[in-house]
Amino acid sequence: MNLRNILVPVLVIGLLWVGHRTYGWAGVAAVGGGVVMWLLLHFTRMMNVLRRAADRPIGHVSSAVMLHARLQPGMALMQVIAMTRSLGQLQSPADMQPEIYRWTDTSGTQVDCEFRHGKLVQWQLQRPAQPDISTEDAAAPASTP
Repeated sequence: MNLRNILVPVLVIGLLWVGHRTYGWAGVAAVGGGVVMWLLLHFTRMMNVLRRAADRPIGHVSSAVMLHARLQPGMALMQVIAMTRSLGQLQSPADMQPEIYRWTDTSGTQVDCEFRHGKLVQWQLQRPAQPDISTEDAAAPASTP
């Protein structure tokens, strides 16, 4: 169980109680207004991130190598979506943990990110297979002008 699921409501109730004890119902109204403002700020940020992501193809990123370099353990899925400006292509079964999302760039390079409970735990970069040019050149006959 996530400790944040318990601490945030307890903190809000504690702030409401302190506001009531200190300033009466005016304190409750002030603390309640602050909590509503905090919720609206987070909701607005989430909607802006999702609106930007809706304008791009699912699972597409401009540079998978740069994404791979910027990822850090513990990042929230919403932070990764904001960074890529694209929703990841879901690779794991729906509603199952861990969730694996894939982002691909135009060269075919892919980044697979594994999220547990919305937090990034590991990721890996996969480059497309490149043909071995040296063996193809050796097999081709040399042309003479």
